[in-house]
Amino acid sequence: MPDLSHPLATLLRKRIVVLDGAMGTTLQQLGLTEADYRGERFRDWKGKDLKGAIELLLLTKPEAVERIHEEYLHAGADVIETNTFSATTIGLHEFLFGGKPNNGRKDPEFFDRVVSDGALRETTCEINHIAARIARKAADRVSDETSQPRFVAGALGPLPVTASLSPDVNDPGFRAVTFDQIKRSYRDQIDALLGGGVDVLLVETIFDTLNAKAALVAISEAFEKNRRTIPLLVSGTITDRSGRTLSGQTLEAFLTSIAHSDPLVVGLNCSLGPDEMNPFIEELGRVAPTFISAYPNAGLPDPLSETGFPETPETFAPKVLQWVRNGWLNIVGGCCGTTPAHIAAFARSALELPPRPLPQARRVKASDSGRDNP
Repeated sequence: MPDLSHPLATLLRKRIVVLDGAMGTTLQQLGLTEADYRGERFRDWKGKDLKGAIELLLLTKPEAVERIHEEYLHAGADVIETNTFSATTIGLHEFLFGGKPNNGRKDPEFFDRVVSDGALRETTCEINHIAARIARKAADRVSDETSQPRFVAGALGPLPVTASLSPDVNDPGFRAVTFDQIKRSYRDQIDALLGGGVDVLLVETIFDTLNAKAALVAISEAFEKNRRTIPLLVSGTITDRSGRTLSGQTLEAFLTSIAHSDPLVVGLNCSLGPDEMNPFIEELGRVAPTFISAYPNAGLPDPLSETGFPETPETFAPKVLQWVRNGWLNIVGGCCGTTPAHIAAFARSALELPPRPLPQARRVKASDSGRDNP
């Protein structure tokens, strides 16, 4: 049972909570060069070009990341995510790991070297710890200025590999990576985020529930080791209008698969824009026993748009606000292509609308456990 006495849970019962927008696409609009990504730290790096590895900017351009956090907070975000979407050993191996597959394709032997590489582990842990500290600093500063609580979510994004599917169409039984390797990669990230002072953990953009389960096991182990827990938010991604994740699960099956982790919030993000995501948010509002979040992309990808996505703040805001008016949500924000202007366009109006009530079954459990019945 999640801790319903946590300050974020208390706020979720009172009003709509606003999440920030995209970090990656917002950073990309700054026009940073390869030299900016390398900085002094990676100036002589001989591997792959580093431009696009936005997590490395925490080491080479931390002021840019902090400035974007502050812009989202001033736009009205109650919760900001750490810039750690791909900040795992597996997530960053294509940029920072010099080893090569022995047999021409990446397999468990290759990824065992990745997750065991001391230098890579040290760098990813440093990135996550700094990310948490930068976000914490920005959130605390704006909280002091506004006398309103602000929260930092430690972001655990998906990986470039999947435990459920083969990357080789000619060998459907093949898996490039093992469950334990994924768990180990996430565990390094989780320990560093917790050490950096995040308020909650957010496992997001889940396209393969088996990968997410590895992250959830790693979280459970980290909580047990540290003898403390923080709230857990879990957000899946529906990949097309069929209403399924990439690994084939329906929305209800996805909810069942992650229910054991007792998340405070379950939601959907990324992949689709608000128009395409609408029926799935409605279904989530009908079946989820938890608080609900939604942060869609600013429409489907459009290379001709300024941000790479077509929805402007003026077109995006009414669509997500309608979900709130329908009584489907507790947290609303934006994903790829959304900017501080997108968040500002709906944040104030969202605060004036009532949140989705926590389903009765969970309220009864909270009451039985000695906590206040919201």
